[in-house]
Amino acid sequence: MAQRRFNMKQILNSKSKAVINFSERAAQNLATVKTEKPLIHNITNFVAMNYTANALLAMGASPVMAHAQKEVEEIVSRAGALVLNIGTLNEDWIISMLKAGRKASQQNTPIVLDPVGSGATKLRTKTAKKIIDEIRISVIRGNASEILSLRHENSQPRGVEAVHAVEEAAQTAKILAEELKTTLAITGPVDLVTDGNRVLRVANGHPLMGYVTGTGCIASAAIGAFISVDDDAVSAAATALAFLGLAGEVAGTKVSAPGSFMIQLLDALYTISPNELEKGCKIEESK
Repeated sequence: MAQRRFNMKQILNSKSKAVINFSERAAQNLATVKTEKPLIHNITNFVAMNYTANALLAMGASPVMAHAQKEVEEIVSRAGALVLNIGTLNEDWIISMLKAGRKASQQNTPIVLDPVGSGATKLRTKTAKKIIDEIRISVIRGNASEILSLRHENSQPRGVEAVHAVEEAAQTAKILAEELKTTLAITGPVDLVTDGNRVLRVANGHPLMGYVTGTGCIASAAIGAFISVDDDAVSAAATALAFLGLAGEVAGTKVSAPGSFMIQLLDALYTISPNELEKGCKIEESK
């Protein structure tokens, strides 16, 4: 588990408001991940499991993909972060997610929830809300429809695609983040990250990212890697999304179709340096 973490929560809670240079923070987070190689425990979906593991390896983290009920508590006790992804649910996995989540909560290990398809079926929506109710979630990362479904019963995404725009969910996300006492990361053409107080927008990315299965899952895993070294969930989420988005931009300059883009994205996650991330980071704070 990573030992050096930027405890920005303490700074932000001090009497003088901290001003964070998010480009520098992104570079610091990436450099620390590459140096410390934090163990990231993923209970994630079959569709993107291999791609997610490769992405975490490429960026410098150490992935473990474990969902067996008899081992999740043991593994998460050694992890720098836990990532829960409900993309291919079954009853056994729900139990495993809750067991791992409770253990992580007990030891203050950060937890990232990816509520894939929440709002599309009762099982997914109920499971996402149960996880949120029973364990301490640091960041919830989803598309606008998934995030809206956590509050509104009439939100109906088509499969795992968003039918709402990011900005449609912005105001609700601020309210929901305050109610849940967590950080929400809504991904789209321009990502939005909020804890109910701060609002960050991340403009990095490439259109081809929407044509490759698993880029959303990688986004959640990347947040897991960054939050393992950065105590400020807002900073960790935004800088991780900027990193992944920049990797998409780099990959997009080399290819023009999804298949080759998928490979180039992994290569970009491996080759982008902290200095390049600092220069290419597009994070803005707003109200």
